[in-house]
Amino acid sequence: MTVLKKSQPTKLVLFTALTTALMITSGCQSLKTANATNQPIGTVQEQPKKLESFNITGKIGVTTPSKDNSGNQGGSAFYAWGQQNDRFAIELIGALGIGKTNIEYNGQSATLVSEKTGTLTADDPETLLKKATGWQAPISQMPYWISGRPAPSDSAPQLDDQNRLISSVNGEWQANFSYKGNDKLPNKISAMQSQGNKVVMTIDHQKQ
Repeated sequence: MTVLKKSQPTKLVLFTALTTALMITSGCQSLKTANATNQPIGTVQEQPKKLESFNITGKIGVTTPSKDNSGNQGGSAFYAWGQQNDRFAIELIGALGIGKTNIEYNGQSATLVSEKTGTLTADDPETLLKKATGWQAPISQMPYWISGRPAPSDSAPQLDDQNRLISSVNGEWQANFSYKGNDKLPNKISAMQSQGNKVVMTIDHQKQ
């Protein structure tokens, strides 16, 4: 995995930009209600609800198998992520080989802007990221996983003795969660596919 030399982005500047972007994209759109916030997980009744608003920063690393069987390829980036309901804005610095990148999702469509690709649009952020970089990442599941709970389409969630999510399966993705001390929200998510795609995301939860 490539190690970046660039310094982590200034949180205040990034969050100001993210908040502005989210306010612009919200407009008068009606918001979708997350249908998983009250879903029981097995017999457990005290799982955390999905966070409808959060600001996080950290580093994301992506590994993917090469097309010519020459071994795995990787890249990494510092990120700032602002979420409001179903809308989010992500800013990536040193973004996986395509330069500074912004990804926005308004609940219905996604837009990616980078120095290398210009502006791209798609129905979902996963399609955008793959189109721009070739990388695969379960972006749509992340707001749930960041909240410490399974996504609606997850299966086989596993909890630790503190009732915290430690693993879950979503299609071809197997996700594992790490926590700092007794924190209820994860500070690291690792997701991988059997084909060799892997995403590792460190998380610094910012106070609202």
